Amino acid sequence: METGSVKSGEQVDRQARILEAAMVLLSKHGISGVNMRAVAREAGVALGLVNYYYQDKMSLIRAALKRVDEDDIALVKPDAATPPRERLLEALRRVADPDLLTTPYLALRLQLWALAQANEDFAAINDEAFERYVDGLAALIGSAKPDLSPKECRKRADDIVVIQNGMWLTALLGLNRASTERSIRRTEEIALAP
Repeated sequence: METGSVKSGEQVDRQARILEAAMVLLSKHGISGVNMRAVAREAGVALGLVNYYYQDKMSLIRAALKRVDEDDIALVKPDAATPPRERLLEALRRVADPDLLTTPYLALRLQLWALAQANEDFAAINDEAFERYVDGLAALIGSAKPDLSPKECRKRADDIVVIQNGMWLTALLGLNRASTERSIRRTEEIALAP
């Protein structure tokens, strides 16, 4: 006999597989490579199941954008057990995690950024997530440097994001780890400057 929690867990797993498949196709082929049939094939599920969870291609893309944005917010999520300065340094290093600096993940990011520029709905999701990320980063800076004003913390967070985005783009071009380390050090200097 199947319990409700087991059934619910299976549903979450299938839905997660479908979303992951859409993200893989988007990173490999762009928006033109994402259709319900291709997603079902990539996820190893029936087409009807894809249609059950997602109304159409746009709802799949919307879900992928929200998923990536949730991952971004997790990068700056504070850990109360860690001292403020260490929390900030950990967050700045997380952006350069080797799992994030892979060609498929960075290609997915580029696709989603481009889609956000072309679609108002996607742009709104992207803008809200960006604001939450920068606010989270500014809060980490403020905790580590309590003498700074909120305006200065936000300015530093904005500057750091420019470097982080550049780091991701240069990683996609295949630059070595040393350039990534220099970028990380630069974000640390900006965050912790007197």
